Amino acid sequence: MGKHIAANGLTLLIAAFIAVIGLFGWASNQVDVDGPLTEPIYFDVARGATLNRVSDDLQEAGAVSSAMLFRLHTEYAGRAGDLRFGTYEIPEGASMAEVLDIVTSGGASVFRYTATYVLRNDGTGEMRLRERVPGSGETRDLATFRSDEAVPEAYREVIDQGGVAYRVAVPEGLTVWQVVEGLRGAEFLEGDLADLPPEGTLAPETYDVVRGTELPDLVARMAEAQEVALAAAWEARAEDLPIESPEEALILASIIEKETSVPDERRQVASVFVNRLNQGMRLQTDPTVIYGVTEGRGILGRGLRRSELDAETPWNTYVIEGLPPTPIANPGRASIEAALNPDETPFIFFVADGTGGHAFAVTLDEHNANVARWRQIEAEREAAGSDG
Repeated sequence: MGKHIAANGLTLLIAAFIAVIGLFGWASNQVDVDGPLTEPIYFDVARGATLNRVSDDLQEAGAVSSAMLFRLHTEYAGRAGDLRFGTYEIPEGASMAEVLDIVTSGGASVFRYTATYVLRNDGTGEMRLRERVPGSGETRDLATFRSDEAVPEAYREVIDQGGVAYRVAVPEGLTVWQVVEGLRGAEFLEGDLADLPPEGTLAPETYDVVRGTELPDLVARMAEAQEVALAAAWEARAEDLPIESPEEALILASIIEKETSVPDERRQVASVFVNRLNQGMRLQTDPTVIYGVTEGRGILGRGLRRSELDAETPWNTYVIEGLPPTPIANPGRASIEAALNPDETPFIFFVADGTGGHAFAVTLDEHNANVARWRQIEAEREAAGSDG
C-alpha cells in the first residue's frame, strides 16, 4: 500500500510540475500579446511609487490586463527596481513587455502639458496651457489667460497634478521694464529684482524653466544669452562700419528692431541708418522719440505730438546727433546681426508702404512721394473705418 501511495504522490507531483510549466508558458506568452488599450494614453509613474502601485495603476488605466501578471513578469525580468518617475505615452495595443520597457529604462518621460508664458508690451504676460494629444503629436488648448486676470480652474487642476513643462517666451522689441514687469506676473516664478538690468541686455528667446525658478536666475540667463549673441555678431561684423563698440551695435540693433517687423527688411533698414551715420545725418526715427517720452515703461498708446518730436531728450534722434545713449528695447539676434552686417544700399529714407513693410528712397523727392502715398493710404483706411 505504501508503494501505491508513493506512486500517487509522484504522479501528483509530476502533474503539478507540468501545470506550473504550462502556467509559466501561458504567462510568458501573455506578456508578448497585444495589450487591451484601444487608444493611446498618458500614464504617470509617481515619484517613489512601488511595483505594486504601478501594476495596480496600469490595470486600472486599462494598459495591462492583469496587475498580478505584470508584477510577476517585472520581478522575473529583474526590473522591479527600474521604474522611473515621469509621464509616459503608452500606445494602443502595447503588450505587457512593451509597457514594462516604457515605464523603466526603455521609455522616455514626456510632458503631457505645456504652459507657455508669453510676455506682452504692457508689462503683463499671457499664459497658454496646452495638452499633447496621445498618439497624434498634436496639441490642444486647455486655458489661455493674462497675468492680470483670474486663474482658470482648468489651469489649477493641471498644475496640481504636476508634469507640466513651463516656458517663458520673450518677443523681440520689448524693453527691460516690460520684460521684468511681465515676469513678475508669472505665478510659477519666485523672487524679485532689486534693480532693472541695463536696457537692451535681455535676449528675446523662449526659455525652458521649472516651477519655482528664481526670477533673478532667469533674468541672468537672458542677459548671458544676449552677451553671447552680441559677441558672436561683433566678431563677424562687416568692415568700415560707423559703429565703435558692441554697445553701440546693441543700440543700433534696438532701433532696427523697433522700426520693422519684416525679417527681410532688417538689413535694408540697417543700411539706411548706417548711411545716415556715415553722412553725418541725424537718424530721425520715431521709436527713439517714444522711448524718450516713456523711458521704456509701458506703451505710448497714441501718436507723437509735435512738441515731443522737438523735445530735447537724450534719445530724440530728431534733435541729437548720432546714436542715443542707450538701446531703446531688447533686440533679437537677427537685428543685432543686421546692424553689424547691413545691406549695401544707397538708401537714405524709408516710410511705411501700407503692406506692413516700407518703401525705401535715395533722394528727398522720392521719399516725399512715398510719404504722400502713405498719407493717402492712411486717409483711405480712416474713411473706410468711419463708413463702417
